[in-house]
Amino acid sequence: MKSAASNHLFVYSSLRRGFQHGAYDYVKQYFNYISDGRVKGFLNDMGDKPVATPTSENAFIIGELFELNTDDASYVFGQLDDYEGLITECGEMPMYKRELTTVYKEDGNTTEAWVYWYNGDVSGTPVIASGNVLDYMRSR
Repeated sequence: MKSAASNHLFVYSSLRRGFQHGAYDYVKQYFNYISDGRVKGFLNDMGDKPVATPTSENAFIIGELFELNTDDASYVFGQLDDYEGLITECGEMPMYKRELTTVYKEDGNTTEAWVYWYNGDVSGTPVIASGNVLDYMRSR
C-alpha cells in the first residue's frame, strides 16, 4: 500500500455522490465532500464499464474531490485499494493503480489528490467525449 502523501481523493465513477452505488456509503463515512472538479485524463468505454486513464493532453474527466476526515489514512485507503482491485493474488495484475494527480477545482484552484486509474490497455475502445461517467451512464 502507498503512504498517504495526500488526504484528498478524486472520484469519477461508482464512488461519486450521484452514482447511487453502495460504495459511496463508505466514502461519505470517511471523507468530506470538498467540490466538483476535473483531472487530465480520458474515459474509455470498455463495454461493461467506463475506465479512466491519465493524459498530459487537454482532455478532462469530471468528478468530485473529497478530503479524509480521520487520522487512519492507511486503513481507509487500504479498504479503497481492495475495492478497486489493487490487492491481488500473487502473479495477478491489479485492475487499477492509485496515483497522485492534480485536481482542478471549481473555484479555479488546484490540489493534489489520489485517483484510481485503469491499469490495462484501452487501445481501440471508444473515448467518452464528455469525460463524465454520470452523463454517459444516463445516456445509455
